[in-house]
Amino acid sequence: MAQPASRPLRTLAVLGLLAGAPHVGSGAAAGQQTSPGASDQAGADAAEPGAELRVWLLTAAPGDAVWERYGHNALRVLDTRTGRDVSYNWGIFDFEQVDFIPRFLQGRMLYRMAPFDTRAMIASYAQADREVRLQELALTPAQKLELSEFAENNALPENRNYTYQYFVDNCSTRVRDLLDLVLRGAVRDAYAPRLRGATYRLHTRRLTHVDPLVFTGMDLALGAPTDRPISVWDEMFIPMVLADELRSLRVPGPGGVQRPLVVSDEIVSPSSRSGAPAAPPGWLWVYLVLGVTLGGLLAAGSTSAVRESAPLRGVVLAAGTGWSLLGGVLGVILVGLHFTDHTFSYPNQNLLLVHPLMLATAVLLPSTLLGGRWPPRAAAAAAFGATLALAGLLWHLLPFGVQMNGIHLAVAVPAHVGLAWGMRPTRMADQSGTP
Repeated sequence: MAQPASRPLRTLAVLGLLAGAPHVGSGAAAGQQTSPGASDQAGADAAEPGAELRVWLLTAAPGDAVWERYGHNALRVLDTRTGRDVSYNWGIFDFEQVDFIPRFLQGRMLYRMAPFDTRAMIASYAQADREVRLQELALTPAQKLELSEFAENNALPENRNYTYQYFVDNCSTRVRDLLDLVLRGAVRDAYAPRLRGATYRLHTRRLTHVDPLVFTGMDLALGAPTDRPISVWDEMFIPMVLADELRSLRVPGPGGVQRPLVVSDEIVSPSSRSGAPAAPPGWLWVYLVLGVTLGGLLAAGSTSAVRESAPLRGVVLAAGTGWSLLGGVLGVILVGLHFTDHTFSYPNQNLLLVHPLMLATAVLLPSTLLGGRWPPRAAAAAAFGATLALAGLLWHLLPFGVQMNGIHLAVAVPAHVGLAWGMRPTRMADQSGTP
């Protein structure tokens, strides 16, 4: 089995490949052949504006950072007369920009586009061990010129910024929309009617599973809108989906004859990483084990062994307080998202599982050590949390419960029920037998 090249060697290999820039991407991919008469047409178009341009879709596979998990893409335009080789990138953001944190929290992040030197761009992905794929597109000279002029105009300071929306307005949808513009709606016409059962949540889960905390947190924050079926056109918010689907698109060529849009498809920078899975992992049982374990620990608070042992009672109270505090903080975040532009976060049925009222439970549980009226109040708060969680489970099971939040139910329902059971009032008798 061949061993992957080291990052420095991989970078040098890519730079060597790009040294002959006009030829990069010109080879036909496996199973693809250049259309008959293409060279004759090229000669006929030589004097037409835009004939000097070549256009590629550049796609980078996922990287390590959270914002790299969905991959990236750009449109590469090479001017064969001047040698100018740039890739238009709509995925730039800056942690140092003014009001970055407030905009991020409000769902109003500013992204911008800019042209980058193609060699430098691919070399940076090679250094990060991210696969880079180039697909040359069979656009007419007029379409190439229109695409190039649109991108250059978009890169002007007054036009380059846009409000990022992770599913509907990102680096990939901008590339998709520009291609659809120059192809006069051919991309939308081909893919908008097609549905294959995918959802925004499915793609989010399969691309973030490598980091379980990010996977869980993002999935908790995403509401019911992410579980509605989406078209293949919508799925193209993922750069890799856009690249894969365009291979099958056919567009009118010379004389109105249909031809493939993608005339060559090459991996110019291989990677040692494994590819993204086609479906998310089946982790429901992991969350269920975690939930039952936590619920069992909290339910033990009702046993005589725990109630008669100060250290054990302290452990159970600490676990219940920690669970309630975590759920309360997460609930505050979910409520706060309803007042932002994170429109795919609401409505969110997970608010029946974690909610701000759990903060009150987190305060009441330690207060039970004081005795008196505090234990009944804590028991009532725990019972209310369990009631909401069971209502969330019922809603999920009913036909109109469209949100796929089973993994969160698997943790929260046992935990809430266990806490309510552990805090329930018990009848204790004195030595005379009087309750």
